[in-house]
Amino acid sequence: MPDGWRVEERAAPPAELHASWPSVERDPSARAVARCLPTGSAIVLGSTQHPDVVAGARGGVEVVRRRSGGGAVLVTPDDPVWIDVWLPAGDPLWSPDVTRAFAWLGGTWGAALERLGLADVAVQGPAPGACTRWSTLVCFGGVGAGEVSVGGRKVVGLAQRRTRHGAWFHGACVVHWDPTVLLEALVPDRDERAAASVGLTGAVTGVADATAAQGTGAAPTADAVAGAFLDALAEV
Repeated sequence: MPDGWRVEERAAPPAELHASWPSVERDPSARAVARCLPTGSAIVLGSTQHPDVVAGARGGVEVVRRRSGGGAVLVTPDDPVWIDVWLPAGDPLWSPDVTRAFAWLGGTWGAALERLGLADVAVQGPAPGACTRWSTLVCFGGVGAGEVSVGGRKVVGLAQRRTRHGAWFHGACVVHWDPTVLLEALVPDRDERAAASVGLTGAVTGVADATAAQGTGAAPTADAVAGAFLDALAEV
C-alpha cells in the first residue's frame, strides 16, 4: 500500500460515487485514493454535455453527470477500472496549472501499465494529443493531458474538478474496449454510428486487449490493474 495515502474502496451507484467523497469532505487535508466499484451501469456525461445527447440508453443504464469536463464514459461494475485520487491544495504534487496538474498522475498510470508487462506505453504531455472527430462526444475519442496510450491507442482517461481545498481526479482504465452500448445511446444515425465504431476501435484499446495483441501473457484482471496502480503510487 502507498505510504502517505488514505486508501479506500467505495461501492455505490455511479451517481453517488460522483456526487460526493465523504472521507475527503471530512478531512480534505490528507491525500486519498479510492477504487470505485459501481453497483450498476451508467453513461457518465461531462459537465458541459447536455442530457439530450443521450438518445437511446438501454434499460438498466442510467445517465449521470459528473462535475468534471470531457466527453461521455460508459461505466459498468466490471469495466473500466475506476480509481479516484484526492490531492490537497499545496501538496508537493500540486500544480496551479490545471493542465500540468495531470502530469504526475498520468506518469503513475503509465508506470502501472508497464508493471502489467505492457510495452509502448506513452503518457500525453500538457498539449492535446490525437483526437477523433467524436472526441467532444466520447471521452476516449481523444487524448488529453496526462492520459495514457499503448501502441498509440488510448487506454486511460483522466478528468479533474477543483475546490479551494484541492483537486479530485477521476481515472478510468479500460480493460476490454467495446464502444457499442455507448454509441447506441449517443449516436442515433446508423451510418454515423458505424463510422464512429470503426474510428474509436482504432483509437482506443483495453489493457486485456493490448496484452493479447502484444502476446505478453495472460490478460490482467481489473483487480490486477488496480493493484498495479497502487504499487506505482507507492513510488510517487
